[in-house]
Amino acid sequence: MNFKKLTGFTLIEILVVVVILGILAAIIVPKFMSRPEQARIVKVKQDILAIQSALDLYKLDNGMYPTTDQGLEALIKKPTATPVPRNWKSEGYLQQMPKDAWGEDYQYINDNEKIRLFSYGSKGKEGNSEIGNWNMDDAASA
Repeated sequence: MNFKKLTGFTLIEILVVVVILGILAAIIVPKFMSRPEQARIVKVKQDILAIQSALDLYKLDNGMYPTTDQGLEALIKKPTATPVPRNWKSEGYLQQMPKDAWGEDYQYINDNEKIRLFSYGSKGKEGNSEIGNWNMDDAASA
């Protein structure tokens, strides 16, 4: 009888390779996974800067920022609630209000002309990950 020697991998060899691939994936994947989060943060920062510029133009035209109740909608449609802006730009200050990188609305608070414009960030309302016009430099770790 002529037996051919069968060649192949043993179960132990296959398990060792799977474990090594798992270790490599555990090291490499988190480095690639953090990039989308950084891109989201950059998008939010750019949106906040654009909205802040529109708010500043609104104030130049009307002598005040929109109230908290009027909200950011005042940049798109002329507010009808008091105080009604005197020189509201007929085509508005923004064509549409962007959503933040997590699909949520930007938040706006006018506290005696001290403007707070922010996104709750990746953790939402319950987290402490706000990206706002007061912490743009610190928001890289949000």
